Amino acid sequence: MKKLPIILLIFILAGLLTNSSSVLGQTGSIDAEIKALNDKIQAQKKQMDSLADKQKAYQAAIEKTRADKDNLTNQLSILENRAAKTQLDIESTNLAIDKTNLEIKKIQLDMENVDADIEVEKQHIGNLIRLVYKQDQVSTMEMLLLNDSLSEFLNQAKYLENTNDKIKESLESLQNKKDQLDKSQANLDAKNKDLLALKAELEQKVDNLSYEQQSKTVILEETKSSEAEYQRLMAQAKKEQLQAENEVAGLEKLIRQKMSAKDKSKLENGSSDIAWPIAGRTITTGFHDPDYPYRKIIGEHPAIDIRSPQGSTLRAAGDGYVARVKFDGSTAYAYIMIIHSNGLSTVYGHVSAVSVSVDQYVHQGDVIGRTGAAPHSVGAGPFTTGPHLHFEVRKDGIPVNPLNYLP
Repeated sequence: MKKLPIILLIFILAGLLTNSSSVLGQTGSIDAEIKALNDKIQAQKKQMDSLADKQKAYQAAIEKTRADKDNLTNQLSILENRAAKTQLDIESTNLAIDKTNLEIKKIQLDMENVDADIEVEKQHIGNLIRLVYKQDQVSTMEMLLLNDSLSEFLNQAKYLENTNDKIKESLESLQNKKDQLDKSQANLDAKNKDLLALKAELEQKVDNLSYEQQSKTVILEETKSSEAEYQRLMAQAKKEQLQAENEVAGLEKLIRQKMSAKDKSKLENGSSDIAWPIAGRTITTGFHDPDYPYRKIIGEHPAIDIRSPQGSTLRAAGDGYVARVKFDGSTAYAYIMIIHSNGLSTVYGHVSAVSVSVDQYVHQGDVIGRTGAAPHSVGAGPFTTGPHLHFEVRKDGIPVNPLNYLP
């Protein structure tokens, strides 16, 4: 007369034991793989810490050399150290990419683990529901008849109540595992995003290394390793830079004073937005960049240098009047200056071609010339180490950081 509860109990236990043993074997293998991945991640961290120490050493050497008197030997030393540091940056980024890949793999394994746990809970709940369903098919009278006493009947009823509690607990466990799975998926998405950013950073650093190496080559070619020639070129560069600086600073105020009411109205009604003047976004030298190689000679860098292939299309960063075009087709430093509304103006240096003239009104995006700065090229100036655009933004005649205005 007691066969029904015993059979049901065997059914549940057999199902749970079978599921647990198969999942234990699966999760045990995954856990071992996760442990191995954690060990690899820790090893990558140690390598990255070691590289960071070397990077600091190179940076310290750069700072020390920069503080010394500027000469050819020191300049070449700075470039060598910068190239070496950039090479370490590349290695460090590669390690970070490897580490992120390992972390992604670990998250994927964690998700497999949770998936396996979810399957166990689903099967567990299914078994419990089937048990309740079978118990419900037995009437109260049948349960009384199947048990030898009222005490055993009450035990059966209590067992059914406990089974319902187990279903509730399993559902809560299932929800928790589902939440954990969602969190793991969010972490995976974030890591994949980090990986894409690291890969872009790596491409930038590889590009920077090439530029550093090119800079050293250019200096050696320009000076033929002569200290006297280096000093002559630096003096010439400083002279042209100061001349351009004085022209730009004084010219803007003068032109704004001379503008007619009609011109001023047109200027103020134009857009005050500033856009990127070229397609590139790679900045080789920042505004007031402490790593600017000629800071001691020329002074603070009043612009950002944006890398661009020689002869790239140059566009007006905003609506305004062309205030100055200094371009004679020689290798002397050439630039274009545009006056905008709200006291803003922009300067485009090292131009290799010009498509506008003074007093011309231009709209944002209009072609105004071509970029340059390749050594010995038209408009490059006496000393430049590679193609780029020197881009200034000024507020009331004072240089400000262009990145504060660019989208």
